[in-house]
Amino acid sequence: MPTTKHPMTIDVECAITACPIDAEQMRLWATQTLQCLTPGCDFELAVRVVDEIEGRHLNATFRQKDYPTNVLSFPADMTLPDGPQILGDIALCFPVITAEATAQNKRIDAHCAHLIVHGILHLLGYDHQTEAEATEMERQEIGILEKLGYANPYRSEDISPT
Repeated sequence: MPTTKHPMTIDVECAITACPIDAEQMRLWATQTLQCLTPGCDFELAVRVVDEIEGRHLNATFRQKDYPTNVLSFPADMTLPDGPQILGDIALCFPVITAEATAQNKRIDAHCAHLIVHGILHLLGYDHQTEAEATEMERQEIGILEKLGYANPYRSEDISPT
């Protein structure tokens, strides 16, 4: 029996008034990230852009940390019959992302792309609890971001040596 190819589905929902990054751009970053990490696999993924109130609520509810954070990943790891694997959800808190980008002298799009890559890596089982895990996760992020046209997020090109 031939298998049916299911398209990758990445839903992007913006729950804030003005999102500085276009949903189609976020969908493209997520698709390209998944194609780099799992070529030939099809996934369903949801990305939700949230404000500080929702970001804080999610972080408090699921991580017991009472502050908004830049990105949260919620793995689903399930496959529907005759369908793609449901990877999970990512929540991006744009007020935090914008503040971090400004503080780190980074472009908002570059920082957002990095956090989408970071969130997807978490959904695929990567973590950074140990130095070895962090090194591997950063290596993956740097390589994927390079393919997306962005510089190494762990090295600041904008800070001049003293």
